[in-house]
Amino acid sequence: MGKQKVERREKTKGEERKTKGERRKGKLRLGRWGAVVILTLLAGLHLPGCQPEKVPLRTIQIQQEWALQPGGEVAGYAVSSGLGDITLELGGDGVQMPFTGEVQPTIGNCVVISSPEVPAYLFRLCGVRRPQLGQREQGQIVGRAQQLVFAALRKQPNGTWAMVEPSTALIENLLVEQ
Repeated sequence: MGKQKVERREKTKGEERKTKGERRKGKLRLGRWGAVVILTLLAGLHLPGCQPEKVPLRTIQIQQEWALQPGGEVAGYAVSSGLGDITLELGGDGVQMPFTGEVQPTIGNCVVISSPEVPAYLFRLCGVRRPQLGQREQGQIVGRAQQLVFAALRKQPNGTWAMVEPSTALIENLLVEQ
């Protein structure tokens, strides 16, 4: 009797090994719920409401023209700021919306914030990682930055934008929770 029990155990172990070997050969076994989860995720990728909206690239015609501007290159290195920009060392901290408005991509590693609350101004932020584009509410996070390069632009009568010195309070609204 002792031998028969041993033989049965060995046979059971051998069958288990065969099952594991079959799994290794590329057979994936999903339970009923695993299949439901995968199908739900795949279906969500094709629903129009579940896809992020495409925000168009915003081009800005700046009144002052300098040779070195964000989006340019010098000896193969990207230019991230220029005359009129302010660089803040954030160390990865968040950047918030100073007003309710829209965040749009622009040249270089930059985004532009516009708001109906201050229609004569645009705010260019460069260095923001993974920016949240589109309509945003005041105080919502736009993204994070190691170094935030900030420029304030005021609309001119001829339709161009001129760089202006921003107020300290405005910059604090980008950085300090409201």
